[in-house]
Amino acid sequence: MSHRALLASVLIVAVIAFVSALQIAAAVFAPVAGALFVIALVWPFQKNLQRVLPKLLALALVVGIIVCVFVVLTSIAAWGFGRIGRSIVADGARLQILYGQLAEWLEGHGIVVAGMWAEHFNVGWLLRMLQGVTARLNTTISFWIVVVVYVLLGLLDTEAVTRNIRRALAEGTASAVIEGGALTAAKLRRYMLVRTVMSLITGVMVWALAEVFGLRFAAEWGVIAFTLNYIPFMGPFVATLLPSAYALAQFGSPEAAILIFGGLNVIQFVIGSYIEPRVAGYALSMSPFLVLFSVFFWSFVWGVFGAFIGVPITIAILTFCAQFPSTRWIAEIFGAPTGSQNDQAA
Repeated sequence: MSHRALLASVLIVAVIAFVSALQIAAAVFAPVAGALFVIALVWPFQKNLQRVLPKLLALALVVGIIVCVFVVLTSIAAWGFGRIGRSIVADGARLQILYGQLAEWLEGHGIVVAGMWAEHFNVGWLLRMLQGVTARLNTTISFWIVVVVYVLLGLLDTEAVTRNIRRALAEGTASAVIEGGALTAAKLRRYMLVRTVMSLITGVMVWALAEVFGLRFAAEWGVIAFTLNYIPFMGPFVATLLPSAYALAQFGSPEAAILIFGGLNVIQFVIGSYIEPRVAGYALSMSPFLVLFSVFFWSFVWGVFGAFIGVPITIAILTFCAQFPSTRWIAEIFGAPTGSQNDQAA
C-alpha cells in the first residue's frame, strides 16, 4: 500500500471515530457547542456592560436576558402547540374519518401512495407526534439549563482564556486563533440576524395564508412557524404538516387541505430552501450547498440540536481554516475568501 493510500485510510478512520465520539458523547459535547455559540452572540454586549457596571452585575444581567429570551420562545411555542393540540384531541374521531375520506379521494385520482399514507398517517400518529414534541420540549429545557451554566462560566473566563492563549502559543499562532474567534463571533451574530428575520417573515406569511383561507388558530400557526423555523428543514416540515392536517378537520375537504398544504410548502420552499440559504451563504461567504450539507450532517450527529447548530459550527470551522496558511485552501474552496475577512468582522 502506498504512503498516500495509507494516509487516506488513516484519515477516513479518524473521521469516522471522531463522528462516532461526537454521537456517543453528545450529552457532553452538544451543551459545550451550544454555550460557545451563545457566548459568541452575547460577548460584545457583556464586554460593553463591563465598562459601566461591575463584572458580576453585568454577567448577571446578560444571563438574565438569555434566560428571558429562551423562556419567551419556549412559552410562545408551548402556547401555540397547546391550543392546537387540545383542539386536535377534541376532534380526533372526526379527523380519523376525514383521513379515510382523503385516502379514498387520492386513490380515486390515481395517487397510488394513498393507502400507505392512510395506514401510517392517522390521528394516532398525530397525537404521538405531539407527545413527542412535548417530550422533546422537556428535554430541551434540561439541555438549555446546562448550556446556561456553561455560558455563565464561559463569560467569566473569556478574557482569561484570551490572555492564556497569548502566553501559551507563538505570537503569530495566538493572533490567528484570537482573530479567528472574533471573526467567527461576528459571522454567527450576522447568521442569527438572517435566521431571525427569515423566521419572522415565514411566521407572518403563514399567519396571512391561514387568515386568507379562514383556517382557525391563524396566529398560533404563525407563531409555531416562527419558532420552528429556527430548526432548518425539520421545523418547517412540522410547521407545514400540522396546519394541513388541521385544515382537513376544519373544512372536511381534501381539496382545501391539499391547497393549504401546497401554499405552505411554497412559502417554506421559497424562504427556507431558496432565499435563506442564499442570503445566509452570501453574508457568510458560504456556498448554499454547504449550508444545506451542514444541517443534514449535524442533525445526523446530534439530532434536532445538531440541525440548529450545524451551520454555526461549519462557519467556525471555515473561519479558523482561513486563518492558517496550511488550511486556507479549505476556506477558499467552500467560498470563504480571505481577502474579505476584515470586512466581515466589521
